[in-house]
Order: sequence, then C-alpha cells, then structure tokens
Amino acid sequence: METVLSGIRPTGNLHLGNYFGALRNFIKMQNEYNCYFFIADYHSLTTHPNPKDLHGNVRQVLAEYLAAGLDPEKATLYIQSDVPETAELYLFLNMNAYMGELERCTSFKDKIRQQPENINAGLLTYPTLMAADILIHRAAKVPVGKDQEQHLEMTRTFGNRFNRMYGVDYFPEPQAFNFGEQLVKVPGLNGAGKMGKSEGEGNAIYLADDAASIRKKVMKAKTDAGPTEPNQTKSEEIKNLFSLMKIVSTPDTVQHFDDLYNSCAIRYGDMKKQLAEDMIAFVAPFSERIKEISADEAYLQRAARLGAEKARESARKTVRDVREIIGFKAF
Repeated sequence: METVLSGIRPTGNLHLGNYFGALRNFIKMQNEYNCYFFIADYHSLTTHPNPKDLHGNVRQVLAEYLAAGLDPEKATLYIQSDVPETAELYLFLNMNAYMGELERCTSFKDKIRQQPENINAGLLTYPTLMAADILIHRAAKVPVGKDQEQHLEMTRTFGNRFNRMYGVDYFPEPQAFNFGEQLVKVPGLNGAGKMGKSEGEGNAIYLADDAASIRKKVMKAKTDAGPTEPNQTKSEEIKNLFSLMKIVSTPDTVQHFDDLYNSCAIRYGDMKKQLAEDMIAFVAPFSERIKEISADEAYLQRAARLGAEKARESARKTVRDVREIIGFKAF
C-alpha cells in the first residue's frame, strides 16, 4: 500500500473551500492508502505565534479534521512537534542544502517581502523542513497545490542528493498526488476569487459557523443590479452565487433561480435567503460534531497520542537508518 503524506497548517478554521478542495479526497484516501496527515506547528514558528495562539490553533484544527471525517484508526493524524525525529532529519538535510538554492525558492522571496522585519533562518530553510516531513515517512505521493510544486521538487533534490552522497538508494522520489478527479473550486462571498480567510473578512463559510453567522455573511454577498434582458450573461458575482448554490442546494432549487434569472424575474434577496438556509443545513452536522469533539478533551488527547505513536514508529526507523548510513554509531 503506497504511503501518502499531507500537511495541515494550524492557521484558522476549516471552510467550504478546504472541504471541497482536498479534505473530501483525504477522507476517501484513508481507506485506500497508508495516509499520514500532520498539523504543521513547527512551520508556524516562522511567524512567531504566541504560545496560547499556537496551542489553541492546533487544538481547533485537530478537532475540526476529526469532525470532518478523518479517522485516527485508519489514517495517521498527528501533530508535527509530537515527532521530534522530524527535527533531527531536518538538521541532517540542512547539512546538504545549499544557500543559493534556498535563496532562489519562490516562497522565500515571497515571505521576505511579506515580513521584511522577520527574515529568519526558518524561512530560508522552510523547504528542508518540508522535505523532512515527507522523507521521514518515505512517502511516495504528496497532494500539493501549484504553490507547493517547487517544494516537492526540492524534496526530490534533497533525497536524491543524500542517496548519491552516501551511495545508497534509500529515499524514494515522492510524486505529486493526482486525486483522479477535478477538485471543486469554491468561490468566495466577496464576488471574486476563491473562498479563503486570506481573501478578507466575511469571504468564507466555516464548518464551525453557526446559523446566524452564515445568514449574515451570505446576505452581504456581492451582487449586481440584476438582468435587464432574458438569458443575459451572468456577471462574476452572480456566477459565484450560483456556483455556491450548486454545491449545497438541490438541482431543483438551482434550476428555479436560474429560470428566474433568465426571465429577469429574480430577486437576489430571495436567492441569498435560500442559499443561506441551504448552507446552514449543509454545515450544521459539521458544526455540531466540532462542538462535541472540542468539548471532549479525553478524545482529543487519545487521538493525538495514537497519531504520535504511529508516526513516531515510522519516523524512528527512518532516523535510525539515516544515522547509520551517515556513520553515526553507538559506542
């Protein structure tokens, strides 16, 4: 069974874009692959979060991914800092990573523009930490977006360099995971772009949102002045509303409002009210489950502990092998 690995950033609540983007596929994958999903709290240190925020974010992300359907018995869901072997492999890989290639990394250039007052070594060596995350389990496949393809290529570079330096064939070449189906692109409520926290306040519907919050956000969604002739081409804002409705509403509901639009009889207020109620119905089971899991400290601890045990079993073997290959031997 092939090993697949993916990281989860502890930087905010899950929204519909996350769920329909990759998470639904993760839930399917855990039945077919040897899956490792980790919450990347080491990575977040490049922005110097305070201890309360760091722990709270990790806890929230763990609760939400469990609520969404990741099963700690099927997949290995763990917190990155619970596996200290990752840090040791990170050190070994840094010894074989060169300044020039790290400085050319697109994400490093982007980050130093975004936080010029905090250009730390962690930003520079981010690709080697990501490589350690992948190589620690000798993963064959990694689900990555366009913005992470360069990091995956660098992971292959570091793994192959290690193999060449020590004359071994130890680390495999991880490949980008193809889900086998096109991911659903979920638009935001601001009329342009995809749903996401970074796109502005009120742009995303979170799985933990309550009914009142969802109604408020949806009713503020951007629209236009309305169609002035039958079968008029929809503006970007209205296309987005219909795209969201196709995700959470019944086909009959979508058709009803499409007919109203094409006959110039649509009232956007009515459409948004219907969309809000359908979103509430879709999100409600997740929201309730998140509340239940968040209140169950024993379950969260058990899930985190199980994930750490399974992840460390794999990681310890890799680090033990790597130390022996490099030449570290006990006296």
